[in-house]
Amino acid sequence: MAKASGVSRATVSFVLNDDPRQTISAATRERVMEAAQDLGYVPHGIARALREGSSRIVVLNVDWGMEGNFSRSYVRGLDEELAEHDHILLVRHGHSIPEATQKVLDTIVPRAVLRLGEVYMQGRAPSEEDWESGFAANAALQIAYLADRGHTRIALAMPDHDFPLTDARLGFAQEAARRRGLPPLERFVVPRPREAGAAAIQMFLSAHADVTALAAFDDDIALRSLTALRDLGVRVPEKVAVIGFDETEHGSLTTPALTTVHIDAEVLGRIAARNVLGIDTGGLAPVPGWIVARGSV
Repeated sequence: MAKASGVSRATVSFVLNDDPRQTISAATRERVMEAAQDLGYVPHGIARALREGSSRIVVLNVDWGMEGNFSRSYVRGLDEELAEHDHILLVRHGHSIPEATQKVLDTIVPRAVLRLGEVYMQGRAPSEEDWESGFAANAALQIAYLADRGHTRIALAMPDHDFPLTDARLGFAQEAARRRGLPPLERFVVPRPREAGAAAIQMFLSAHADVTALAAFDDDIALRSLTALRDLGVRVPEKVAVIGFDETEHGSLTTPALTTVHIDAEVLGRIAARNVLGIDTGGLAPVPGWIVARGSV
């Protein structure tokens, strides 16, 4: 390829490896890529891994219960950014025993292993930056939207089993309420199946008649709540308002349609990819979440 494109072997290597430390002109890069295509060049993954000490695969572990627009957009950004730098993303969903995980890692020798949301699972207190555009800010957005519409007694509608980010979400929501001068948020579980969810909400509202709004853990719990309230004959939003979190497509199909928080994490995925590859993240900044205003609030 060096002979065909009229450049040095080192330049060919820099172009094919997309080395961020080297400045290669667009014309030279194009000549090398044309030569690679003409000659049918295909990188040898095993040989490259032996030379570099790792493969060009990045592993992302996504725990159960973290599927949603946030995770999908994060994966999209991470995958696209890695692909632009000749790396491959492998996403592993759900819990797995350490032995099985280690077999995967030993087999592919990944460049890096990430876990979605890990920084918040470690109990780290959020910084002010987190409250401006991070996970804490998105949790606060949900509470603030209700508070701005006069709701002072708000309850958190929770799933019937804990997820990795449950404690973080609860902490952020309670702190958001405190910052707004609201009393501590009530908390209750909306279980499956449908009848159990209705019974749980009926029992909760009977014991907390002053609660006027439900802030759901995610859109799934919000939709369970809307269904239960409809079954109980409780008018939404006149009697009780409901707001979801991490928008799914199903919220727009309910009656009333679900108000929720939309989170776009594509930029976060791109930032993570660049951090893994040691590339400058300048010019990339998290996108704040926003309210999708519909009929349930």
